[in-house]
Amino acid sequence: MRLLVFLAAALFLTAVHAKAQVYAPYDGYEEYDGYSYDDPYSTYPPPPYYEPEPDYREPLQERREPSTRNARGTIIIATREHTLIYTTPWGEQFAYPIAVGREGKQWYGSTRVVSKREHPEWRPTASMRQKNPRLPAVVGPGPSNPLGTRAIYLADGLLRIHGTNDPSSIGTNASSGCFRMYREDVEELYDMVQPGTRVIVQR
Repeated sequence: MRLLVFLAAALFLTAVHAKAQVYAPYDGYEEYDGYSYDDPYSTYPPPPYYEPEPDYREPLQERREPSTRNARGTIIIATREHTLIYTTPWGEQFAYPIAVGREGKQWYGSTRVVSKREHPEWRPTASMRQKNPRLPAVVGPGPSNPLGTRAIYLADGLLRIHGTNDPSSIGTNASSGCFRMYREDVEELYDMVQPGTRVIVQR
């Protein structure tokens, strides 16, 4: 009888632990081969509910303005200032705080938006899962997804502008090359930009 009670308790604890699994921000999920999987831009239904995220943003007027001027219809990323500025085709400007790549992981140059995806999946590569066997094959949309609620794909899939499940990283050099934004900011940008939008990444 005691053995049965012990086994039942062990099964219950295992089930609770499995259900409570949360995937914290992984320190290598944005490696350039981190999303080389079949049909990366296919649609995926949104999750039924998202927990609201706290607003960690600083007022933009207190931030140092990037030393650059934007062409219309262009995204300019000022890496040193941790700022992304989008100038609409009609000349209106939107500035957002972002997280950029860590030292040695930063990229500079000119590229373009190639695709967008709402509620993206995150699929760790085989090398990531080899380093961390606890990583799943895929993380679906939801609060634990490191890509957040939106992903904007650049450079034919080599880089992304996306949300994050670690908003405290915004304003720092935290990623492996991609550009993280607050949820409400990336959702606003996502609605405005279209494939073909020019993106300039500056130092």
